[in-house]
Amino acid sequence: MSAKPSGQKATRSVSARQVPATRASRRLSLGHAPYLHWGVIGCGVIANQMAEALALQGRQLDGVANRTPSKAHDFADKHGVKRCYETIDELIGSPDIDAIWLTTPHNTHIHFLRQALTAGKHVLCEKSITLNGGELREAIDLAKRTGVQLMDANTILHMPLYRALTRRLAAGEFGPMNLVQLNFGSYKAYDMENRFFNPQLAGGALLDIGVYAATLARLFMMSGPDDVVSIMNAAPTGVDETSGIVMRNPQGQMATMTLSLHSKQPKRAMISCDKCYIEIMEYPRADSARIVWTSDGHVEAFSAGTTDYALCYEMADMEAAVAGDVETRGLMRITLDVMDLMDRLRRDWQFRYPEEQ
Repeated sequence: MSAKPSGQKATRSVSARQVPATRASRRLSLGHAPYLHWGVIGCGVIANQMAEALALQGRQLDGVANRTPSKAHDFADKHGVKRCYETIDELIGSPDIDAIWLTTPHNTHIHFLRQALTAGKHVLCEKSITLNGGELREAIDLAKRTGVQLMDANTILHMPLYRALTRRLAAGEFGPMNLVQLNFGSYKAYDMENRFFNPQLAGGALLDIGVYAATLARLFMMSGPDDVVSIMNAAPTGVDETSGIVMRNPQGQMATMTLSLHSKQPKRAMISCDKCYIEIMEYPRADSARIVWTSDGHVEAFSAGTTDYALCYEMADMEAAVAGDVETRGLMRITLDVMDLMDRLRRDWQFRYPEEQ
């Protein structure tokens, strides 16, 4: 039996610059992909962050539209958007727009996806990309028929940290992955009219924050789960407020998720493998991880990408996909598995949104 290391564990820092260069680490410049003329639908938090992300690259939004035109005009003035469209239909039909970032509430997504994809626009759609798997399959089929790209704007799929870690996992550095444990809890005001608790706005923890946890779990698992058990506490409106979820795939890999909209938790991910465990804090836009190695307990501080550029990576992935990049085009497989998982959970909870009745 080997002696335990004495004293403080050694920490070794590694960044993406110290491992073989990946496409993700080069993508920020967008140098290998054509610039798209971007329009945004919606003027909320994510839309503002998108405009700021383009500004980091020395670019501007080409267009904006909102259901309330005055908000679109204010947004255009704030961010120097080239054109403010009076209606969403006008933006979707504009020959000056190549790609649309859809940031409206997720129960409206399928309506705008049908319009935009039919019009031949590439669409980067905020999470949750649709309400359910049926809507997502419809959108995927429509994108294929019209020859455009549909992409999920879930940051987990686009952060360089996860590209680097999953490649190291695939190369065998960490040994087999056995268990993923995920927490995400927000404390939202107990107002049943706001979007977090209102079923008319597709509220609930699962589609708002659980989609991050489910996507991260699926990213590190070899396949989607076939065994799923869960317990859910509902808000007075019927949407899921708190839940505990355990799942297992055919390879025996397990994942647990604890979600809440009315109880604060750290955004913490723990990925347990034979040779190490990987701890990631603030995981939706993480750029660093702590890897603790089983053999001697030493800690490796690993980093890749930059949190501030999270939305830049999403746009870069879309532009790479349009240019024919196979890896980024394949990301929708993860999204589809995640949507099927969330559908299964809501069936178990016997909860459907008004649009699904």
